[in-house]
Amino acid sequence: MKPVPEPLLPRVPKASVDTSPAADQDAPYPPQYASVKTVQAWIPVKDGVRLAVSLYMPDGPLPAAHPDEKFPAILEYLPYRKDDWTLARDWDLHSYFVRRGYVTARVDIRGTGSSEGAPPDREYSDQEQQDGLEVIAWLAKQPWSNGNVGMTGISWGGFNSIQLARLHPPALKAILAMCATEELFHDDIHYIDNLMHLDEFELGMDLQLGLTRAPDFPTDEKSLAARFDAKPWAFLYLHHQRDSEFWRRASVAPNHYDEYKVPSFMIGGFLDGYRDSIPRFFEHTNAPIKALIGPWNHTFPHEAEPGPSIEWRVEAVRWWDYWLKGMQNGIMDEPRLEVYMRHRYPPETTIGEIPGEWRAEKAWPPANTHVQTLFLEPNHTLGDEAPPASPIVSHQLSYVPSIGNEAGFWWGDLTADQRPIDAFSLIYDSAPLAKETALLGWPKLFMEVSADTPLADWFARLSDVAPDGTVTLITGAGRSGAQRDSAENPSQLPLNRKFELPIELHLTSWVFPPGHRIRLAISNAMWPMIWPTPYKTTTSLWLGGANTARLELPLVPVEPPGRPHFTAPEKETPLAGVKSEGDTWPPQYWTLTHDLITGNARVDWVGDDCSEYPWGKMKDHEQMGYEVLDSSPATSRVFGTASTTVELPGRTLVWSVVLNLRSDAQNFYYHFERHLTENGKPLRDKTWEETIPRDHQ
Repeated sequence: MKPVPEPLLPRVPKASVDTSPAADQDAPYPPQYASVKTVQAWIPVKDGVRLAVSLYMPDGPLPAAHPDEKFPAILEYLPYRKDDWTLARDWDLHSYFVRRGYVTARVDIRGTGSSEGAPPDREYSDQEQQDGLEVIAWLAKQPWSNGNVGMTGISWGGFNSIQLARLHPPALKAILAMCATEELFHDDIHYIDNLMHLDEFELGMDLQLGLTRAPDFPTDEKSLAARFDAKPWAFLYLHHQRDSEFWRRASVAPNHYDEYKVPSFMIGGFLDGYRDSIPRFFEHTNAPIKALIGPWNHTFPHEAEPGPSIEWRVEAVRWWDYWLKGMQNGIMDEPRLEVYMRHRYPPETTIGEIPGEWRAEKAWPPANTHVQTLFLEPNHTLGDEAPPASPIVSHQLSYVPSIGNEAGFWWGDLTADQRPIDAFSLIYDSAPLAKETALLGWPKLFMEVSADTPLADWFARLSDVAPDGTVTLITGAGRSGAQRDSAENPSQLPLNRKFELPIELHLTSWVFPPGHRIRLAISNAMWPMIWPTPYKTTTSLWLGGANTARLELPLVPVEPPGRPHFTAPEKETPLAGVKSEGDTWPPQYWTLTHDLITGNARVDWVGDDCSEYPWGKMKDHEQMGYEVLDSSPATSRVFGTASTTVELPGRTLVWSVVLNLRSDAQNFYYHFERHLTENGKPLRDKTWEETIPRDHQ
């Protein structure tokens, strides 16, 4: 067997490393260091495996800086391939902090990217956490370190920042977690609202894990076997369709809030699916918490989609200065929560900037919050008074499995007009509002329901109805009837018997204009976001009696108590020799078709991107399809293909995957393939198939 060479640092031209600080001196937080250098290193862990790290370090001190200064370290710890996939993004993000007196460490998780070892068998594994503790200790002991470590990241990097903070490594003094959650089963993308969800993560993550290291991309047995032959993660997740220790092992919720002590700066967006975690940290932990919630999706606020974009890194540096350098800069004396109050916008998927304004709050819940209760009336209105205790009225709803496309792919995103879903939902509208009405928090729906089948889901959507009839989604949530008593021990529904099923809708902000209506819509499907339940069902919603259906809205004064001011994003000099275009998500197109003869509904989307590096090119392609038959919802299907093409001098490597998941009333049937070719010739193939019983999903 040929020896496996060391991973190589992609060559970064000197011009891309040097920056001119003169133009930055008018910035609200000017840099201390003129340029940034990148050092590739190994971090050894106890079992002999070495983790690859890119250290971004200050270089060329300005006159005001101290040449012998020791620096705090800021760790970002990911499986997303630091030497290609996130290389340009890492440079843009980390350079800002480095030039202000920090060393940042971008580490590939074991078995991913350029790191040694076998890849993990799941997200947030025990091995990942153990290695992370050793990485933090290693950073604190380096000769350039002042001994203090912070941890940061968006999405995965935010998740494991929270998870490692819970373990209290001595050197970890603070974290900044973005678009992340501490509640894995309910919030993460495998079971949104505890309900089964499948998306492009399964394709893209599998490709990430399968690729060998850049820039040489070895294909010898030692390099390929552990990564290529590892079982896809989705099989494991399908074996855990209810809440359990499997999910709680890496969660702070619900049993570990008291243990959580590390100061945490949380950043999220009202169009991001993980936003609920932020108020929960305020409510349930005693740790110092600071938070920023904007109108964004799953993205950094300085490149926000949709806008407005802000230079959040100013606040981040102030946070790190306070906790990692001991600077008394007053950040913890300021309002702990800064939140964007969204104003009404039309139901369009291409809005560039969300209208609204920033609001500052000293704590959570916001000052002067009051709850307005609206009752679901027999005439399908929302009223201020409860309906008569008798007679008790039922509103029946026929389950249409194919509805939900207009609500997006998780409880975020910019979404289309909700009227196509509302047509197959129970809807309840308020009277036109007499004045501006500001909402901030978790709306809550309380209802009694019943069903004529042993399994059904319920979904609630809160919307803004404009005078012209257009309907903009504000927030929503779902709940399984089988989990009415417990997400750990789901049980079949009692046929045609009433039971209580409260739904807490996801965190939101909204300002309703005068003349608009508040709409609550209730359905039993949210496809393709959530896998359809298998039975043709009729459900009933019961009005009247002591527990009549009602909606509770957390309202705040329209005029905010304080308005923070953020500056426009600063631009770092791009990394020379690296450029990208396109993206696999969000996709380039998304189509819904409905066969009027067969009744089959199908959603298809396709996404592509391409990146160029000094050593070659990488191209990613993903496409997925979702099918459901209204007359037979048990026989639903998701299918997809994805590929990563690596173009090197004299070599073209193509890693590709194929996914096919289908169901009937009893089981899921999962088929997954991996393929690798070099210059068009097959190098390696592997296929997995498994039948997995449905567990109340």
